[in-house]
Amino acid sequence: MKIVKYYFVIQKVMKDATTGRQYSLETAAVHGGNQIDEATGAVNVPIYQTSTYKQDGLGRNRGFEYSRTGNPTRKVLEDLVADLEGGRHGFAFASGMAAINTVLSLFRSGDRILISRNVYGGTYRILDKVFSNFGFNYTILKSEDAADLERAFSPDVKALIIESPANPLMTVTDIRRFSNMAHEHGAVVIVDNTFMTPYLQRPLELGADIVVHSGTKYLGGHSDLVAGLAVVNDDAIAERLAFLQNATGGILQPFDSFLLIRGIKTLPVRMDRHVSNAERIAGYLLSSPDVSKVYYPGLDSDPGHEICFKQARNGGAMLSFELSEGHDLNRFFESLNLISLAESLGGAESLICHPSSMTHASIPPEIRKTIGISEGLIRLSPGIEAVEDIIDDLEHALKESRR
Repeated sequence: MKIVKYYFVIQKVMKDATTGRQYSLETAAVHGGNQIDEATGAVNVPIYQTSTYKQDGLGRNRGFEYSRTGNPTRKVLEDLVADLEGGRHGFAFASGMAAINTVLSLFRSGDRILISRNVYGGTYRILDKVFSNFGFNYTILKSEDAADLERAFSPDVKALIIESPANPLMTVTDIRRFSNMAHEHGAVVIVDNTFMTPYLQRPLELGADIVVHSGTKYLGGHSDLVAGLAVVNDDAIAERLAFLQNATGGILQPFDSFLLIRGIKTLPVRMDRHVSNAERIAGYLLSSPDVSKVYYPGLDSDPGHEICFKQARNGGAMLSFELSEGHDLNRFFESLNLISLAESLGGAESLICHPSSMTHASIPPEIRKTIGISEGLIRLSPGIEAVEDIIDDLEHALKESRR
């Protein structure tokens, strides 16, 4: 097993408004969003736990009127994530699905949305069970091949949703190429960047129009909040998103905004550890006779490796695998001690899940089978524990699961 160590170049992403100096993403994670409180000089933005604001007169306020419309703590978070993604406008929501719901609300009855295969089960569910009631249509792409995308376009296609690497098979899509093709057909490109974070991959620089995140995951990083984020460059799209955010009201609360800002400060150092652990674990699983297949773009044998390393720093920190024949899946999960069987990912602790019965249970079995999500697929989110301890736990469970 060989993992190639080369990285794409991240440009300076934040400009100091006073000095004009440019700063890297690592520095922007700590200082982005203008986090110094102007009133007191506090280096951590306060939690503005208020629903409303005193106005100086009719039509005269100090930038805020009502906390559904805008809150100082939330605004710092929104500016921060915009800085990190290289965007002009950021929006914070009560969950990742609230962010996706609001973004999808940009479209109207009769529009068709193209979605990459292996898309997160919640994204499929909201399209299939909610927006379909309002005349929305969707098509699941059969592969990550550009020819398949080209065949899927029709006059009613208004948007393309990409996850790369995709959940849960870690399939990689060429974001720049797909964005260029979508734009030729007048479609908006939406990229779910949850798995990679702006530290590893910046879709707006690759041609995407809208980037969404489940801030619950790596951005928060501590499994202690639920949040969603969206970032755009286009002023017209931003104006519509701001209207929808206020009108539908699925906004992130001040305390959770504060927690997410705090989590983002350590994002680069956490992701370095997550990725390092994932690379070691992927190598171990690849060499284990108890494992039949490993899905991880960081492996040079992975079909998405080359594209992934052209558009991202590395292969990310998420991986999936399947047990070899003669293993009991239930016994494998029951034999884990350190790694928790749980929904979600991206926390400091290692989390593992069974996609077909958990994250992707909302996708019908026949579709799961078509897109390659088998009943034996296991998804792992390595935490920041000592990698030797994580591997020992996996080795113990693999041994115990042998029939």
